[in-house]
Amino acid sequence: MAVAMSSRCPGLYCGRIMVNGSVEGDCGVCPRGERASGLKVCERCMEAPELYDWLYLGFMAMLPLVLHWFFIEWYSGKKSSSALLQHIIAMLECSVSAVVTLLVMEPVGMLSIRSCRVHMLSDWYTMLYNPSPDYVNTLHCTQEAVYPLYTIVLIYYAFCLVLMMLLRPLLVKKIACGLGKSDRFKSIYAALYFFPILTVLQAVGGGLLYYAFPYIILVLSLVTLAVYMSASEIQSFKHLVAKKKRLVVLFSHWLLHAYGIISISRLDKLEQDLPLLALVPGPALFYIATAKFTEPSRILSEGGNGH
Repeated sequence: MAVAMSSRCPGLYCGRIMVNGSVEGDCGVCPRGERASGLKVCERCMEAPELYDWLYLGFMAMLPLVLHWFFIEWYSGKKSSSALLQHIIAMLECSVSAVVTLLVMEPVGMLSIRSCRVHMLSDWYTMLYNPSPDYVNTLHCTQEAVYPLYTIVLIYYAFCLVLMMLLRPLLVKKIACGLGKSDRFKSIYAALYFFPILTVLQAVGGGLLYYAFPYIILVLSLVTLAVYMSASEIQSFKHLVAKKKRLVVLFSHWLLHAYGIISISRLDKLEQDLPLLALVPGPALFYIATAKFTEPSRILSEGGNGH
């Protein structure tokens, strides 16, 4: 250990490999599943992910499922009775992919993972922090310092894509009889577009998403709920409970609201953070309470009477 301390490695992520308790080799990149410690020695990632890490992985896992559901609903139309079955199939694909992904990660065969702590944004972009000790030669120490939060999402997307291509075409062909031949597979074609986009998003913006996803969830869930209630012309509780589908959409958005609030608070102090969940129904109640005052026809009629 004295050797390690007397000749520390340059850069943030370069380290020496430890073999049988002794530090060996030159400074360089740590093996996969390890990270340079404060003493610049490669140490194995053995910690369990924090709650926030699991919430981030849950968010990244939800993205393809929500997009699947959106495009299934978009292309199924009102005439098709197969939309529900397609929704269930998509959920099954993503669920199985998530389980398989956890099983293939270390420790293999268990529904748990070991990870390194995320300390700062640069941990996600180690390729930008390769040091040049002599200002001429670059010491390449690019590694997954946030192991396995970066690659596990990409592996999950790969399993989702494979399962979709294996299961969905055959099942959709049998159950989507109400749709034309050209419309049956449009939701699958859409997935072939959004999976590469999600992959690039994770590869390039994974670190930014890690810190921003709670706020993204809250903003998008609020906007989409307002748009849906406006498009469905929901102006009272009577309109809201008129159709079961509206209640499903409402409760789904409430779950997203709660997910965002929990992600922001991280439930560090339960007695302070849990009461925040009482705010979940707030946006919907506010919309219903104020919708009648912003009805365009009412505003136009009042404006006409004023003249």
